[in-house]
Amino acid sequence: MTSLAADLRQYLQQGRDGVLRALDGLSEHDARRPLVASGTNVLGLVKHLVGIELGYLVTCVGREAPTVPWDEEGSVWEGGDMWALPTESREYVVGWYRGAWAHADASLAEVPLDTPATVPWWPEDRRNTTFGHLAVRVVAETAQHAGHADILREVVDGRGGRDHDDMGDAQWWDAYVARIQAAADTFR
Repeated sequence: MTSLAADLRQYLQQGRDGVLRALDGLSEHDARRPLVASGTNVLGLVKHLVGIELGYLVTCVGREAPTVPWDEEGSVWEGGDMWALPTESREYVVGWYRGAWAHADASLAEVPLDTPATVPWWPEDRRNTTFGHLAVRVVAETAQHAGHADILREVVDGRGGRDHDDMGDAQWWDAYVARIQAAADTFR
């Protein structure tokens, strides 16, 4: 694995871990319920990232990947990858995600970043790219969704992201938020 590919893999794993960390300790209901107007939910983000990794980092470079059920039956094109059905347990979705990691990590270890890649669901005039471009895209998307998951988790129970406790205790956070609120209140 080249140094850049190793770096991409490391940052991808940090994002993956962040997404799963947001599930820790959540009830099934809280992991699945829509928490914002778009319907975004923590378990749905995990499910979505299964297809992202298998699609961009495996099939787009011509490697064999398992067929994701929500792709096979077509619900992915109607948002079916953004929420878990009652028949899809947390373990089932996380298992798919960890399986996708294995396939994606094998690609990162074996496929040169300058390898041509084709994204069949992109418009024809820009569907030809490189594996490196797609790897950067997946790292960025995973990091973005890890941030979403942190915010969703905070909405559910107030638990902040991984460095929340390093910043300060509850009293520090109360004072910090009060300063932000006071600054915002000057524009009322």
